[in-house]
Amino acid sequence: MRTNKIRIGLPLALVALLISSLFAVACSNTASNSNGKKTPTPAKTPGIPADAPPGATPPNSAGSPSAAVTIEEFADFQCPTCSMTYPIMDEIKNAYGSRINFVYRNFPLKIPAHDKTYEASVAAEAAGMQGKFFEMARELYANQKEWTANPNYKALWKSYAEKIGLNIDQWQNDAAGLPAKQRVDLDLKRGDGIGINSTPTVFVNNVAVPPSKVTVSGLKEIIDAELAKAKPAAAAPASNSAPESNSAANSNASEAKKPASEVNK
Repeated sequence: MRTNKIRIGLPLALVALLISSLFAVACSNTASNSNGKKTPTPAKTPGIPADAPPGATPPNSAGSPSAAVTIEEFADFQCPTCSMTYPIMDEIKNAYGSRINFVYRNFPLKIPAHDKTYEASVAAEAAGMQGKFFEMARELYANQKEWTANPNYKALWKSYAEKIGLNIDQWQNDAAGLPAKQRVDLDLKRGDGIGINSTPTVFVNNVAVPPSKVTVSGLKEIIDAELAKAKPAAAAPASNSAPESNSAANSNASEAKKPASEVNK
């Protein structure tokens, strides 16, 4: 009996290790930069430097901007692992509410397999201009396989926009305009400045989270430890129904048009 258990248990352990490895490398840039050196991977990016570019301001966020714990995720709409991570982040947002500040950053990878991801980020930002960035993001991730393989993907995106109640004419105009694209570019500039090379990359209070910890239990462990470090008032239970903030709807178009040097951190 003992021998049978060993024969069964070992393959399961190997399967678990394989899944963990696939999670860590599922979506990454492989091209070298202009200096011929490989861009640092998240493992070589332990934290966000103070002088990192600010990204789109204000960001797409949920929870409270003044929370003691900030979770910042860099993700790609065509990344299968990001699709798996999105419901994890939804569960974390629902569990902690205004005790955390969750920030989503667009980081469309520059690889041939992700040929529609930049446009998907722009489509989501255009939805954000009507206050529905996260609603559009959920549709894009939930239906990732469908639109990724469909040459008429924009028609599918339109159906998602209709489903979440967007003004379609406005959404299409915003997706074709500069402000939505500039917000994506600002997030990309932040990610590049930090040294991100794969998605999803997650930071908690500016410290990189190991891929193996990007689970509900793993993130809760990290968040709870950060809350325990905070002042009692910040660590006290708070509302678990903090609204998601769609940045483009909360700022005027001129803010989105500013270059990175003019955007306040």
